[in-house]
Amino acid sequence: MTTELLISAGSLDQIKVYAEAGASAVLIGDARFGARLPGSIAAADLKEAVASAHGLGVKAYISAGKLLRNHELHGLPEYLRAAAEAGADGVTFGDPAVWMAARDAAPGIALHWNVEMTGTNSAAAAFWAKRGVTRAVLARELNGEEIADFKRSGTIEVQVQVHGMTNIYHSQRNLLQSYMDYLGREASLVDLGPSEGRFLIEAERPDERLPVYEDADGTHVMSADDICLLEALPELLAAGVDSFYIEPLLKSEAYNIAVLRSYRHVVDAWHRDPEAYEFDEEWLEPIRALQDPGRELSFGFLYKEQVY
Repeated sequence: MTTELLISAGSLDQIKVYAEAGASAVLIGDARFGARLPGSIAAADLKEAVASAHGLGVKAYISAGKLLRNHELHGLPEYLRAAAEAGADGVTFGDPAVWMAARDAAPGIALHWNVEMTGTNSAAAAFWAKRGVTRAVLARELNGEEIADFKRSGTIEVQVQVHGMTNIYHSQRNLLQSYMDYLGREASLVDLGPSEGRFLIEAERPDERLPVYEDADGTHVMSADDICLLEALPELLAAGVDSFYIEPLLKSEAYNIAVLRSYRHVVDAWHRDPEAYEFDEEWLEPIRALQDPGRELSFGFLYKEQVY
């Protein structure tokens, strides 16, 4: 079976264009329960969105991964029930409250465990596997050897982010001073206007711009560089990683389409003949052509290189 190529989509139109560009699965959802989505698809529209994805031959997963507060819990069962009734292929969660609600509201739906930076060991994944969870979304901080070791544990499917920016700080408060206090060193906010956005710049690293945005869930500080594992993908394919995730946040559709097409070339070429596979630099060029010159493409932590 060909390795899954997954991307978040914020509308029915995006589901279509991303499927045509090579995605084999999309992550969608209502912003009331999903964190850092490129767009909100209301619970009432999930059935249409899932049907659209399935009609295009791609899977549709529902995001329920935000940090939930008590007053938000009452709407959770209805949301999960809507996901199940829509025929969604799974629900992504981090909060155990979602797992508990799913047992009653959507007992047959697949669950994907995603706690972002804390999904670092197979024992924790095995804990959730015993409770019916079918996939673990691994922390971006794991290197290649750790990812392969995680997969060898054999208890659960594994998903790895292979492209795009990463969230490095989140506060439910709509302010940024908490991050500056967290740093404990001088930092400043720079607003480059609506076309470029707002950035946090630390005094110690003045050449690195960390994108910052605020929404109903609070404040999000993102990495200064973009992960790009296109060239290294065969290592993850050989390790048996089940799903590759492309983060589309704060990128244009044209950029995300170029990324999907390039990763589709690599995945398909490797699966056709792993022994004869050779990387073609032309697959990377469409990404480089649209890449923000102020954001470096890096291997992230795959070879123990930091991305922020």
